[in-house]
Amino acid sequence: MNKNTNITIVASEFPPQPGGIGNHAYNLAWYLSKENYEVEVITDVRSKDSVEENVFDKTLPFKVIRINRSRIQVFTYFKRLLISFRRLKNANVAIATGKFSLWNVAFCGLFLNFKSLAIVHGTEVNFKSYTLKSSIDKALLRFDNIIAVSKYTKSLINHLHRDIVVIPNAINTDKWKGLKSSLILKGNPVLTTVGRISERKGQLQVIKHLPELIKYYPDIHYHCVGIPSQIKVCSKIAKELGVLSYVTFHGSVDNYTLFSILNQTDIFVMLSKETSSGDVEGFGIAILEANLLGIPAIGSKGCGIEDAINHDESGILINPKDDKALLRAINSILNNNEDYRRNALNWAHQFNWSTIVKSYLYILK
Repeated sequence: MNKNTNITIVASEFPPQPGGIGNHAYNLAWYLSKENYEVEVITDVRSKDSVEENVFDKTLPFKVIRINRSRIQVFTYFKRLLISFRRLKNANVAIATGKFSLWNVAFCGLFLNFKSLAIVHGTEVNFKSYTLKSSIDKALLRFDNIIAVSKYTKSLINHLHRDIVVIPNAINTDKWKGLKSSLILKGNPVLTTVGRISERKGQLQVIKHLPELIKYYPDIHYHCVGIPSQIKVCSKIAKELGVLSYVTFHGSVDNYTLFSILNQTDIFVMLSKETSSGDVEGFGIAILEANLLGIPAIGSKGCGIEDAINHDESGILINPKDDKALLRAINSILNNNEDYRRNALNWAHQFNWSTIVKSYLYILK
């Protein structure tokens, strides 16, 4: 496929609002546009007044079409379909990323002629409802190419008996360039998790381990950065366990503050778990962003984090329910800190978007 091909990315989320799928869609659009492809993105308005998004969109080298959500959800679905259908008439390639986007592009493909790529992250193919899972499977079978962001995610759709290409999630290796630390964090060692405070991200898992960790590291402190969706639950359990003073919830922060927190972190921790609804961690991009600063990570086995951590090199993979596993991992990293920090930095640079995008270019051509 030649350059100047019209590519439309239909994404369930997009910056400046947070979210891993949106971050991935943004970088994919950016790097494809750098390769001289004509790129546009269709996504939702997620803020209340859309001012922040309008300012952000003006800085981009590609067009972003934002769809206002309606109070009645079915109207939002209809608008997504209608606008996507109109825009995809002029597209040579449609890339769907996110749950509704998969249904949306698959439906439009029944009536329009374009090459279609589905990017699968995890949760959108792990529904517990048979109806939802079956509908996603049928949608995926309509795509010319299916891309999974991790080997774990691929395992969730192997039953489709299709050729599924694994292209790992990626990072901008210049993300922290030019930033300076402006905060002093308490804790020795400092543990940090970045991500929405939720069951999936696993902050509560870490909090439950703190009583045991404090016995060996009395000055330890756990810092949680991200939208505080379930902060009440985490705070309540921390108080009951007597460890609330060992935890700080920073909420959602800007890039400068995030850099300051990570720059003083000893170990990044993400003990993600699958929720009862099937919400899973498809990769763990925040881990690689911490690795960029030479920060090793501890993460859960049995999810996409297995692709984000080079076990015993850039960090350690553990069973998050094992009471002693987190303590052993912390001991190992702190006792071999220099090696882990060096390996974490080297590992992160293998996931540079300028390299990873070549796999997408190969499929497009």
